[in-house]
Amino acid sequence: MHEIGITQNVVAIVAEYANGAKVRRVLLEIGKLSAIMPDAVSFCFDVCSQNTVLEGAILEILQIPGLARCRQCGAEIPLEKPFGVCNCGSKQLDLIAGEELKIKEIEVDEVCV
Repeated sequence: MHEIGITQNVVAIVAEYANGAKVRRVLLEIGKLSAIMPDAVSFCFDVCSQNTVLEGAILEILQIPGLARCRQCGAEIPLEKPFGVCNCGSKQLDLIAGEELKIKEIEVDEVCV
């Protein structure tokens, strides 16, 4: 399960960016074609965030659908798998969405000095 390594990296990046502030919420974008299981990331997040500034934070995952553009006719078609066939019959597709793994937002406690 590679999701634990991915989640450890997400936690480390968010913790570094938070610069010691308590993290309340993390929004993560995961593409449906990325071969990353959102449920596994959610499970790993609770474990990986223990004893960090992310402990107790809410993890929100936004799944990005697969989308490709046909090289032959230029049509954009939704994809459930990283391959497909356009309505024009072409199999020459360029993926334009669905492989993402992005930390889109973090919400931290404001530190007043």
